[in-house]
Amino acid sequence: MPIGSFLIAMSHFFADAHRCPALRRPASLFLSLAVAALFVAAAGAHAQFVPPTSGTQVHDSAALKPPAGARVAIVEFADYECPDCGRANPLLREAAAKYKIPLVRHDFPLPYHAWSFNAAVNARWFDARSKALGDEYRDQVFANQVSIVSPDSLHHFTEKFAADHHIALPFAVDPQGKLAEQVKADFALGQRIGIEHTPTIWVVTANSKGAPFIEVVDRSKLFQLIDQALADTASARTPAKAPAKKPAHK
Repeated sequence: MPIGSFLIAMSHFFADAHRCPALRRPASLFLSLAVAALFVAAAGAHAQFVPPTSGTQVHDSAALKPPAGARVAIVEFADYECPDCGRANPLLREAAAKYKIPLVRHDFPLPYHAWSFNAAVNARWFDARSKALGDEYRDQVFANQVSIVSPDSLHHFTEKFAADHHIALPFAVDPQGKLAEQVKADFALGQRIGIEHTPTIWVVTANSKGAPFIEVVDRSKLFQLIDQALADTASARTPAKAPAKKPAHK
């Protein structure tokens, strides 16, 4: 059952509990709550961690291409509270550094996570100071997921990160909501593409003789996919300019 349908069904269950004597008994209600919690956890885990075996069905591929001037890039849609996103992050950073290709990060904060959206807004605030600083903040959030348990602890973490970099963090990092709109735009982009889980990762190419993009369903094959993408785009290298001819002497 889709998680949305399941949650609707559960709302009906709790409404019925007030009318059904058996469900008002403490033992019965406790057991029912426990079963409900297990189903919600299982549904959430599938949505968050498990990509479909056939990969994401892409509806709009316009964003699945490298930045201008790049032959190959890694594109990721991630949620800062998603444990699997945290596990994937060091590998993606390593691959981008090894192959000297861009890592294009998109925000896809899941609605049932308490602080992921705020972390995405904070990262964009640090981006405005420098892209390197914003990326370091993202890396540190992923590395410290276990200790960030609420919006308040995220705020304390962010204050310390700013202080460690000698930056004064304002009372409100996004008073006009512009950064929040950027995060929402990323989420909407993911929905148009067809994102169903986090992380969703692609190796994307420009002017490739092979597939223009391929989803990284098995991360153990990431380097292999990048090698293939680079080989498929080898002919797309910008040709070196021929040396200027010297004028002939008469």
